Amino acid sequence: MKKLLLALCCMLLAAPVFCGQTVRVLLGENLKTAQIKTSGLVHVYALGQGKKYKISKPQTLSVQLGGGKLHLGQLQTADPLVIEPAAGTQLTFQKNAYTGKFYAVPNGKTFQLIEYTDMEDYLLGVLPYEMSYSWPLEALKAQAVAARTFTLMQLQARQKNKFDLYSDVRSQMYKGSGKVYDSVQKAVSGTKGQVLRYQGNLFNTYYHANCGGGTDNVQIWAGPKAAAVKPLSGTSCAYDKHSKSYSWNATVPTASVNQFVNKNGLAGSVKKIKVAKRTATRRAETLEFTTHKGKKTLSCAKFRLGVGAALLKSCKITEISKTGKGFAFAGHGFGHGIGMCQDGAKGMAQAGKNYKQILSYYFPNSKLTDD
Repeated sequence: MKKLLLALCCMLLAAPVFCGQTVRVLLGENLKTAQIKTSGLVHVYALGQGKKYKISKPQTLSVQLGGGKLHLGQLQTADPLVIEPAAGTQLTFQKNAYTGKFYAVPNGKTFQLIEYTDMEDYLLGVLPYEMSYSWPLEALKAQAVAARTFTLMQLQARQKNKFDLYSDVRSQMYKGSGKVYDSVQKAVSGTKGQVLRYQGNLFNTYYHANCGGGTDNVQIWAGPKAAAVKPLSGTSCAYDKHSKSYSWNATVPTASVNQFVNKNGLAGSVKKIKVAKRTATRRAETLEFTTHKGKKTLSCAKFRLGVGAALLKSCKITEISKTGKGFAFAGHGFGHGIGMCQDGAKGMAQAGKNYKQILSYYFPNSKLTDD
């Protein structure tokens, strides 16, 4: 709930945008040790201390936490520890290669590993994992603008935090800029500094895999006041049917359903599930669960996350039935259904639309601007 309230407060902000903005990405959390491979020259030092240690040859550095201090070779510190690569040197952590600085930050009995990197370099590590590098260039450009705008909103919202974004679906998928695809490079450089605004302000440019024929108004997440953000008011979509994610079937095990409802105040084993309320695009907003103890209406979005968002691909549910193994669902789309439909962006690009037309289609009333 706190994260949602923070998102609402930051949904529409007026703030300057700067090229070269540093992005702080959480690569690892709750760590007690981290193995980091270097491809060349790096400098290692404790933040706030003057002495830097030079490591010239490629090797694997082991960062450990013990006795309240971070340890790297002979270096010990209770302050953040920095591994700074020279130009051309990459740092590899958990099989992903990065080009920014690594900060190991003590956090109680564990530590966090955070990369400090340039905005445009960050986008190079986002695009191929949020949208395939093999997709049309105009779709990739639309993704670059949406991801850049979303990132800037997160930077504004988390200025007082130790990091700005997670490296997974909690923010945006990110696997570093050590490996760069030509198409992604063209998309990022071809839109450098470009962001979307509404009435002069940045807004959260949400996106998802497949909208199943139409996106929804953000107010289904955030309430009636959020409807003032017109670019997130939803739109029909005629470009996503080519995707295998457009239609799906899934069986959610009885145990998973029961666990969810029991945690949310309804005792007993679920006998029936039905859609209680739908949005204008037929997305299930709430579901009614029935057990021998009674009935309860709960958020479909929370249910989807509770049983697995990869299993129950969306809340645009068309059928629900009880089976011997659980509950069988049929539906359309993949994701939350707000903002840009990525499969739709691909379809539009294949139909000859450019990235500006794609962004205007999924974020109506928005304006594309430079820094």
